[in-house]
Amino acid sequence: MTDLHRLVPVQAVSDLQAGQPKSTAEQSPISEQDIGEYREQDRFLPIANVSRIMKAAVPPSTKIGKDAKECVQECVSEFISFITSEAAERSLVEKRKTIGGEDILYAMSTLGFDDYAEVLKIYLAKLREHQSSSAGTRTEHYIEPRIEGA
Repeated sequence: MTDLHRLVPVQAVSDLQAGQPKSTAEQSPISEQDIGEYREQDRFLPIANVSRIMKAAVPPSTKIGKDAKECVQECVSEFISFITSEAAERSLVEKRKTIGGEDILYAMSTLGFDDYAEVLKIYLAKLREHQSSSAGTRTEHYIEPRIEGA
């Protein structure tokens, strides 16, 4: 966890009211457990979103266990971080501050997800075509992803 910034709790209100704020050196840092809990909540996709996507991929009568949802939640969150990290590296090398769709596609191909990158390349082209055709309207449109076998 060397890449994390040290989190320091905010001073207690009573310390501020007493007019004697503690110095940064006197403040106790948050424990590793606190950081772990904070990071888990911060880096995972919301379980409700993951659950909704999983339910859409199975028959309505299928039940999905909590452990399965949590496992998929962690996996997809790690996958997104993995791909985004590679895309960010490319944009950094090219001295850009914004990660674009092409950076994500490049990262997926670089990391061995060529089959997915090809499908997403088509999706990105359709999305951009749709955005350019509706550039005059301020209404956003949702493009429903197709699920195999549905």
